[in-house]
Amino acid sequence: MTNELRNARYGAILTFVLGGLMVGTMTVRIPALTDKLGLSEAEIGSILLVWGLGALVTMQTMRPVMARTGSRTILRVGGPLTALGLPAVAFAPNLPTLLAAVAFFGMAFGTVDVAMNAQGSTVEQAYGRPLMNGMHAGWCVGAISAGGLGSLSIALGLPFTTHVALVGLVSLPVMVLIGRTYLAESPAARTATAARRRMPPIIYLLGAIMFFAFMVEGTVADWNGLYMRDELGAPEALAALGYPVFEAGMLIARLTGDRLRIRFGVRGMLTVSGVATAGFFAVVLLAPTAGMALPAMFFVGLGVATISPLTLSLAGTATDAPGPAIAQAGAMGYAGLLLGPVVIGFLSDATSLRTALGIGILLGALIALASRLLPRREPAAITPLPIPEPAEIAA
Repeated sequence: MTNELRNARYGAILTFVLGGLMVGTMTVRIPALTDKLGLSEAEIGSILLVWGLGALVTMQTMRPVMARTGSRTILRVGGPLTALGLPAVAFAPNLPTLLAAVAFFGMAFGTVDVAMNAQGSTVEQAYGRPLMNGMHAGWCVGAISAGGLGSLSIALGLPFTTHVALVGLVSLPVMVLIGRTYLAESPAARTATAARRRMPPIIYLLGAIMFFAFMVEGTVADWNGLYMRDELGAPEALAALGYPVFEAGMLIARLTGDRLRIRFGVRGMLTVSGVATAGFFAVVLLAPTAGMALPAMFFVGLGVATISPLTLSLAGTATDAPGPAIAQAGAMGYAGLLLGPVVIGFLSDATSLRTALGIGILLGALIALASRLLPRREPAAITPLPIPEPAEIAA
């Protein structure tokens, strides 16, 4: 194994960590942003929508770009632009400027999200063994770190502008430096699917499974705290623990997911993950107290955590070029992250929040059922690729 290949793996993991840190920093300081500009809940909703739509727009257009340039070039541009997006958000003086800055941040991050998964697939295939779950664990580390730094900043009285701008300005040179570690896909791999209008059916199936999984993740992120407080009567401090507990479960599952994949395969793992997600989500909704629901949230995180890394990894080996396939599947998945919380909001207005959250059980069941449609043997599996020569990596 060459040092260049090892550095590429660490660079990919660090990219995931920084992605989780930058997005998490935006998320945890939203209350401070509300206070800074005197924003209403409707205006905050608009900001989140613009952010998500910006990311989704770039994700939907990444297939031809990935085919032409590859993930290395996109990350070298998109990573620093994402870091610059945070100071733009931090210094926005009013709502119109803020919306423009958030759209810029979302669009820049949309390129990074697709490209870092494609880069992860390239590194994974060069190693010849599953690595994608470990890379996604890096995202969890970044998100958890963002929460810790956010709490520390609040305790120290650090203003929103200073905190968010600092994270972006510190991330900027790091993103530039790790750009030197990325592997380049071969020209043949990049162009093989450039002219193909449609992907193989398995890519759309994987995108649908990821769509269901991301709907679960978005639902938990946006509605779990409110459910704990309003439906189960939990104090604010206890209700706020639901999402970190969920993220802790995801981190543990992703740290062990690559080894489990070697033993059980993607099809078996996704089926079990879907069943576990549905089952433990049911426990959360049937629990009479928050003290009983909170541990179940940990196991929901365990269940859903490996689904997106597994589907992205399989998408990268299901065609002759990982970039466009991952762009297609990732765009479908991210749409679920945006749609899930919105669907819950409409359903809760029509019924109740507890009833609306029952969609999480349905989504877990759909993941398990859809996974049974995957081939028993992974297409091309993860087969070792020739280890790049230093000159090829530096090219």
